[in-house]
Amino acid sequence: MQLPKALTIRLRRRGWRRLSSGSMNGSADTASPKLSRRTSNAGAAAEAENRFKSFRVRTISTIVLIGTFIGIIAAGHVPLMFMILGIQFLMVREVFALARVRQQEKKVPGFRAQQWYFFFVAAFYLYIRFIKKNLTIELTSSARTAAMFGWLLRHHTIMSFSLYTAGFVLFVLTLKKGMYTYQFGQYAWTHMILMTIFFPSSFFVSNIFEGLIWFLLPAALVIINDIAAYLAGFFFGRTPLIQLSPKKTWEGFVGGLIGTTVASWYMAGFLSRFDWFVCPRTDLSIIQPLDCAATPSIYSPQTFYLTDILTLLPAEASDALMTLFDRLDPGWQALARGASLTCLPMQLHAVVLATFASLIAPFGGFFASGFKRGFKIKDFGDSIPGHGGMTDRMDCQVVMAVFSYVYFTSYVAPTGPSVGSVLSAAVRLTPLEQLDLFSRMANVLVGAKVLPSAIGETIATHARRRLPPAQST
Repeated sequence: MQLPKALTIRLRRRGWRRLSSGSMNGSADTASPKLSRRTSNAGAAAEAENRFKSFRVRTISTIVLIGTFIGIIAAGHVPLMFMILGIQFLMVREVFALARVRQQEKKVPGFRAQQWYFFFVAAFYLYIRFIKKNLTIELTSSARTAAMFGWLLRHHTIMSFSLYTAGFVLFVLTLKKGMYTYQFGQYAWTHMILMTIFFPSSFFVSNIFEGLIWFLLPAALVIINDIAAYLAGFFFGRTPLIQLSPKKTWEGFVGGLIGTTVASWYMAGFLSRFDWFVCPRTDLSIIQPLDCAATPSIYSPQTFYLTDILTLLPAEASDALMTLFDRLDPGWQALARGASLTCLPMQLHAVVLATFASLIAPFGGFFASGFKRGFKIKDFGDSIPGHGGMTDRMDCQVVMAVFSYVYFTSYVAPTGPSVGSVLSAAVRLTPLEQLDLFSRMANVLVGAKVLPSAIGETIATHARRRLPPAQST
């Protein structure tokens, strides 16, 4: 029996299929729905199996990542520094690949090597700069290493510039006719990636050696904010937040702020109990215990009064608030003067970090979302099984790294000199100037009864023999 065309179309929409070229018998009427259901069930089973497989891979990789991270934290500051370098390597590799045009690269052999050359030059400059004080202490612990690497410490900046200049000259020499636009585009792409990804994320290296808490807390707050915002948005989300991320809601944004702020208060209080997290690392040793000579005051409880806030504000704002304060009823004034809070100063710093992690750092994720939409991709890569690319996980962390570094150096970092800073300045002196400084320091230590007078006299005698008369007096 030949079916009308319209009926055939309707049957096809319902999942039926014709068993012959235009005919259908009674057995087909009963067999086709069963076959369709079987096909549908098989598809659902395959989809469920794929989802379970994806969930299993994601879970296993998460456990491995967490375990590895805990192990690196326990190993110390230097392994953590190399972990950050590894993360940066993966991020840069993923983003370099986005602009790769293989057909063109075959005509420019070695161009990928040029890009990685600039990456390692940037790493050499930034990492040595951030750990220079620690490296100075480590190298000056032995006369041999001081002699071998002293020149590097004194001329690190000019060496970095020379290495970059060599890469620049090599790039110009490899320009090929017909490839200028592509090569200059790749050169600009390389520098943009280094400036927007590698340079900002490197600030975490400096934070590590000021105390692990200044790396661990900011990084954890970004993760906590992501989780808190997701949960708040899942249960209460109604109002879209930004077009770049349609699933983000204002309810989730505000819920993330509240959850992250509360978590930061208790997390800072917990981490501040352990020397391993709060003591600065002045050398480059691995798996060595830390013991602060004097625990920084921000990790000890203090009592803050409401009026203390005025001392933190600019003079104009402080005067304006004092004027308003004087107009209050005397009872309210007495209440305000007596209001106090006893806590760790670090907990107040943590609230500031949490506020930034909740309000500004997410825009690193929005920036990455727009970037991916521009390239019409879902993830930057597949570096982490089940999670996508490393850049997908670190987009907000890049922004947080810069803020935590700037905040620490502006409001928390000690202003006085340290052994590392003094040594870093001393190694830039000439050998005779260093000998003069050493002789004078010996006199200071003898006067403080730290150094025996006989040793001080021996040093002074040797210095007088080597130094010009004007310096030895």
